[in-house]
Amino acid sequence: MTKQLQAAMAAILVLGTVSMQAQTSTTPKKSTHKRVAKKKATESATERQIRELREQMQSQQAQIDSLKEQNADKDAKLATASQDAQAANTAAAQAQSQAAGVSSSVQANTDAVNTLNSTVTDLKTKNADLVQTVSDTKKDLTKQIDEPLALHYKGVKITPVAFFAAESVYRQRSLNSDINTPFNSTPYPGAAQAHTSEFNFSGRQSRLGGLFEGNTGPFKLSGYFEADFLSAGVTSNDNQSNSYTLRQRQIWGQIATQKGFALTGGQMWSLVTETKKGTDNRTENLPMTIDAQYHVGFSWERQPGVRIQQRLGMATVAVALENTQNIFSASNANSNFFFGNAGTGGGLYNSTANYSNNVAPDVIVKAAFDPKIGHYEIGGLARFFRDRYYPGVTTVPTTGATGAANDTKTGGGFFANARVPVTRFADVGVHVLVGTGVGRYGTATLPDTTVHPDGTLATIKADQGLFSLELHPNKKLDLFGYAGGEYAQRTAFLNLTGPNAGKLTGYGPRTANNTGCGTELPPTGATGYNPAVPANCTGATRAVIEGTGGFTYRFYSSPKYGKLQYAMQYSYLTRNAWSGVGGAPKGTNNMVFTGIRYYIP
Repeated sequence: MTKQLQAAMAAILVLGTVSMQAQTSTTPKKSTHKRVAKKKATESATERQIRELREQMQSQQAQIDSLKEQNADKDAKLATASQDAQAANTAAAQAQSQAAGVSSSVQANTDAVNTLNSTVTDLKTKNADLVQTVSDTKKDLTKQIDEPLALHYKGVKITPVAFFAAESVYRQRSLNSDINTPFNSTPYPGAAQAHTSEFNFSGRQSRLGGLFEGNTGPFKLSGYFEADFLSAGVTSNDNQSNSYTLRQRQIWGQIATQKGFALTGGQMWSLVTETKKGTDNRTENLPMTIDAQYHVGFSWERQPGVRIQQRLGMATVAVALENTQNIFSASNANSNFFFGNAGTGGGLYNSTANYSNNVAPDVIVKAAFDPKIGHYEIGGLARFFRDRYYPGVTTVPTTGATGAANDTKTGGGFFANARVPVTRFADVGVHVLVGTGVGRYGTATLPDTTVHPDGTLATIKADQGLFSLELHPNKKLDLFGYAGGEYAQRTAFLNLTGPNAGKLTGYGPRTANNTGCGTELPPTGATGYNPAVPANCTGATRAVIEGTGGFTYRFYSSPKYGKLQYAMQYSYLTRNAWSGVGGAPKGTNNMVFTGIRYYIP
C-alpha cells in the first residue's frame, strides 16, 4: 500500500467521524417537513464538505485504482526486469568468462609480444655485435694480409729475423781485428802493434735469419737459422769489395710437446750459456755489448749438439751432448805426442785451422729456476781429452814408435748464473764457472790443456766470472756496465830428459823466458805488413780482465715498422801473464765501439 492510498483512507475515516458527530448532536430536532424543505432550498456547509470529501474520495479512489494499475504494471515490469537482470547476469557471467579467456589470451599475446620484443632486441644486439665482429675480423684479416706477423707456407709459420748494422771500433793498441776482439791476443809492450792504434768500420755483424714453426697440436716442430758475415774466405779483404763470407751462427731443429718436453738438435748456443727463461733456445741472455766477442768472463759456445729438456713447474732440467775441441798451450814440450791435425779440405774443414781428434762430446747438465722474481741456473759439464803419446821419445823420432799408446784425461766444472731485477729499472746478474779443462768456454779462450814431459795431457784449472748491471730508465734508453775476468792456473812439470831436461814443461812455467816482453824490435820484412813480435817472451796468460760501460738508445721503435737504435761502448782490458824469467808482462787496451742498427719488426 502506497503512501497516497494510506492518506486517502485516513481522510475517509476523518470524514466518517465528523458525519457521525453531526447526526448525534443535542440540537433540538425540527419537524421533518421543514428540514426537507430547507434542505432542498439550500445546501449546508457540512453537506458541501461531505460532498466535496466524497468527490475527493472518488477522485482519490480513481487515483488509487490508477496507482494500483501502475503498481501492477510496475510489478510486471519489475518481474520482466528481474528476468532481464537474471538473463543479464547470466550473459555477464558468460561475458566475464569470455573476458577472462580473452584476458588470458591477451596476457599470452602480451607475453609473446614481450618475448618477441626481447628476442628482437637480442637479435639487434647480436646483429650489432656480429657487425662489429665482422668489421674487426675484416680489419684483422686486412692487417694480417697487409702487415703479417709471420709468413705462412702450408702449415708452417715463418718469422723473419734480421738487423742491419753500421758499426765502428777504435783500439788504442792494434789487434788487426774487426768488430770482435781476440782478448787473449792483447799485445805486451814489446810488440810493435802495442804502439799503434786501429780504427775500423764494419757492417759484418748484420744478421739474417728465420724461425719456422709447425704446430701439429700434440707437439710443435720448430726450425731456426741465423747467419752473419763475421767470417773470411780466401778472397776476403778490406781493399776494395771485401767479399766476406756468410757465417753459420745457429741452425737447429726442435720438437716440443705441450707437457714441457723438448728435443733440439743442430748448431746452437751451448747449454752453459745463461738463458732468460728455463733452458729454452732463443732466450740466451747475452751482454749488451757491440763487441761481437761479447765480454771477458762471459761463458759460452755456439756449436753442434743435441739437447733434451723437461719443464717441471717453475724449474727446467736439461742435458746436452755438444761438439768439443781442445785448446792447448805448452812451453818446453817434448815432441812425443799429438791430439789433432790440420783440417782436410776433402772433409770440408779449413786446411789452415787445427782440429782435435775428439774421443767423446762434452756432456752438460743444467737446472734453471724461474720463480716470481729473478732467474737462476746451476749446472755442470764433463769433458774428455785424448792424445797419442810415445814414451821415451823426447825429440823427433828416427826409429819406430815402440810403446805408443792413447791416453784420455777427463775435465769438467761447475757453473751458476743468477739474474735479479732489483727494481723495475735495474737488473743485476752474476755468473761463475770453475773447473779444469774448461778454458774454451770462456770468451777469452784460455787453454784447456797442457802436456806432461812424457807426452800425456794435463788439464788446466780455470775460473770465469762476470758481474752485470743493466739499467732501463725508460723504454728508449738502456745503460749497461760489466766487470769480468778469466783465469788459467799455472800448470808445469819438471822435464828430466831430452833437450829440455832440467826445465819446467807445461803452461806458464816459472822458468819461462819473459825477458823480451818489454823490448820492441824492428820489422821483420820490407812489405809493410811485418811488425815485429817480442823475442824471448813466453807470456803465458794468467788472467784477462775487462770493465765496460755503455748505452743503447732507441730513436724509434714500432711493432709495425721496426726499431732504429744507436749504441756506444767503452771497454778497458788488461792481460796479465804468469811470471817467469824477466818478470810478468802486462798488456792493456782502451777500446771504443759505436753502432747503429735497424731491426725488422
